[in-house]
Amino acid sequence: MVRIFFGLLIVITVGWSGYWFVGSSAQQSNLQSWLDNRYRGSWVANYDALAVKGYPSRFDTKITNLNLTDPKSGWSWKIPILQVLMLSYKPNHVIVVLPPEHTVTTPNERIRVKSNVFRSSIKFDTDTKLALNALTSEISNASLTSTNGWTSELKMARLATRKTLGTENSHDIFFQADAVKPNRIFSRLIDPYNQLPNVFDTMRMDVTTDFDAPWDRSAIENKKPELTTIKIRDLSATWGKMTFEARGDMTFDINGNLTGKLSIRAKNWKNMITLGVRLGAIPAELQSTLEGGLSLLARLSGNPNTIDAPLSFKNGFASLGPIPIGRAPAIRFNRPANLE
Repeated sequence: MVRIFFGLLIVITVGWSGYWFVGSSAQQSNLQSWLDNRYRGSWVANYDALAVKGYPSRFDTKITNLNLTDPKSGWSWKIPILQVLMLSYKPNHVIVVLPPEHTVTTPNERIRVKSNVFRSSIKFDTDTKLALNALTSEISNASLTSTNGWTSELKMARLATRKTLGTENSHDIFFQADAVKPNRIFSRLIDPYNQLPNVFDTMRMDVTTDFDAPWDRSAIENKKPELTTIKIRDLSATWGKMTFEARGDMTFDINGNLTGKLSIRAKNWKNMITLGVRLGAIPAELQSTLEGGLSLLARLSGNPNTIDAPLSFKNGFASLGPIPIGRAPAIRFNRPANLE
């Protein structure tokens, strides 16, 4: 009996060791192949070392000094250590851990990112396309420092997504950021007299989004899915005495133009109009007209400092209640090919 037990134990151990060796080798080979394909696709994709460890129960991948650059767009990402962690018996669920510091470069600046915690839990569908099933990300005590001279900070941010039950390309998305400190350049632009707190209290988003294609590996390698509809359960922000809340449904056409209606609540709305003008989002010549019309809306809602009104989008334009605001921005993840 003892011999049979030890014999079975040896068989199981050898079999599991073989599985782990094959799985870890495949993990390493697939990542190396993906990076090599990025390089052959005119990207810069460099790294010093890529290794998979964690026998017997884990496939833990560590990539050191990774540099991913897309010369066509001018974006790049440099990170000293990237860790991708997973249980060997659950390879469709990974934990991605970023180091305390890494660098993102855009066409206009280089941004140093620092944080105490920067990690994500990601679940994929169990097929070769690796469609996103669920994601949870957490960032704490983070800062962004730009070569253009600005710094921005936040205390905590959380992002969670999951596939909407019974759908193919729909996702429930929740995001919240607390104690967000905008950069000084932004603050001086919109608040030159220091009348506002230097920190946003909170920003929150709770939505369900539909896309025209799944968020899978092809979304990273090729064309990104475009939004088709969005259902907003909560879109809100609080900054000092200003509070903004929105709820409603919208659709997007092939050009990214919005159609739909949001129920808006804006507390201390005159300050928001002033900020919009300073940011260039609202033409200065429309400020007095908007304030006059919105004052009437606020009085109708019973509080001159608060607006409760529908924000409507149609044919590329936006209106708040009966008052036209102007052209609404088109929202597209893929820019047309004729744009630089």
